[in-house]
Amino acid sequence: MSNVSKSWWISFLILAAVCLGYYINTLYKTDFHYTYFIDDAYIHLAIAKNFALHQVWGVTSHQFSSSSSAPFYTFLLSIFISLFGNNDQLPLYVNLFFGIGVIYFLNKYYSAFFKDAKSVICAVLFTVFFAVLHLQLLSGMEHLLHILLIVMNIFCLNKLNQNKKYAVGFYITILLMGLVRFESMFYFAALAFCLILMRKWKVAAIVILTGFIPIAVFCYFNYQQDGYLFPNSVVIKGAKLSFDSHFFARLKTIVFDNFLFNISFYKVGFFPILMCAVFLFRDFKKQSFDIVVKRNFLLTVFSLLMIGHSLFADLKGGFRYEAYILTGFSMALIPKTTLFFQDFKAYIKKERLISFLILINFSLMIYKLIISHMVLNDGGKNIHEQQVQSAKFLHQYYNQSKVVANDIGAITYYTDIHLFDIAGLASKEMIPFNENKAVFDDRFEIFLTEFSTKNQYDLAVVYEVWFGGRVPKSWKKVATLKIKNKITVAQDEVAIYCINLENLDLLTKNIQDFKWDKNVKVDIVE
Repeated sequence: MSNVSKSWWISFLILAAVCLGYYINTLYKTDFHYTYFIDDAYIHLAIAKNFALHQVWGVTSHQFSSSSSAPFYTFLLSIFISLFGNNDQLPLYVNLFFGIGVIYFLNKYYSAFFKDAKSVICAVLFTVFFAVLHLQLLSGMEHLLHILLIVMNIFCLNKLNQNKKYAVGFYITILLMGLVRFESMFYFAALAFCLILMRKWKVAAIVILTGFIPIAVFCYFNYQQDGYLFPNSVVIKGAKLSFDSHFFARLKTIVFDNFLFNISFYKVGFFPILMCAVFLFRDFKKQSFDIVVKRNFLLTVFSLLMIGHSLFADLKGGFRYEAYILTGFSMALIPKTTLFFQDFKAYIKKERLISFLILINFSLMIYKLIISHMVLNDGGKNIHEQQVQSAKFLHQYYNQSKVVANDIGAITYYTDIHLFDIAGLASKEMIPFNENKAVFDDRFEIFLTEFSTKNQYDLAVVYEVWFGGRVPKSWKKVATLKIKNKITVAQDEVAIYCINLENLDLLTKNIQDFKWDKNVKVDIVE
């Protein structure tokens, strides 16, 4: 067995063993049916199901809703549902395939910098766990596909000088990347900027066109449907900077809240950027500007990408949104520190500052592994006890009813309800009340009261605290559903409200009669 083959197998088997362990652990806590630890996975499944079976791009089969921030990934799932049938385990199988691809290309990439299999394995595994790849795989989300495209893109970029045929892979991955995650726009911009610094104007232009044209086409069709260029989640969560009376307040939010005072930035991006800065500073003392940019191309690209992502996109403590950047940082920095993986004792003596920064990044990796363990250990259990139980209840008694909700994934995938989503991911009417971190006010309460009455909604399954005291007074609270050990759900308590009061007694009886999971504490409100 060659060194390349040996390192691939060992790296893959280690990742597979970790994932298998958490998979089996989740099965024991979710009635032996794997449950994703985040409700968003079921949003992809709901849209994919409705598109495959009903030709409707929406979380329900009744209307269009731009609820997926990863349209290409959702479209892939819809193809598999069309081919193999509706199966909620499909995202897991798809992600396993993507995981194999990530390990394969990382192995090929690092084999160009290391001769021995041991060093390649160490480099691959550091990258895998630095980006918490097992978390991405088991999430059922699009982030692993995003990582695969980034890895393939860097691999092809590294091979371009040897063979121009790799340009095909380089541009195809850019073509797809923006429709997998819209944050890829920051990657395209950073790539183009650094290419311009190298005076590669033509390549920079092609990168921008290849990356942005598919996004522009999607935005055009999305705008025709609901009046917004981007999916609802991007509109709501993304930073919006407009030249109006709120300009300085929003600028302060972007620069200080999202970036400088965001603790997640220091957990995730600060120390990789600091390492890049050290390498750049050293080269600037010895080399010309053109040589410095060329020698540190990827370091510069991913430093700029991390800053752009922090400023304008979502950067939280869940390690999902930034996983593609951390993968890129690893692929940029490890070739600069090959001796550390081959003879770390000699490297520490020679490079104390860089060794110290590596140690900090390694410590942050351990921290992320601990947090991800908590998520993977009980996250699926949380979703099973809260979202899936709510979905089963609705499926049994209110499968085609009109329901107001906030966590919309499982309850739309497992049912055929008519939905109004107060978080705005599936209901564009709610976007003005949610964007720019708005707080619900009197306008919201008046709107929801009138809207739910006029459209004859039956019940609400919601986080009461999200309303900020603005629950419509015409609604009647019937019951609360409480779980223990909240890890991945937003709140430990869900409230069920009756909107159509003619059915109040029936709703109460249905809640009492339903066989809830033993870990769900059901309290009927008298």
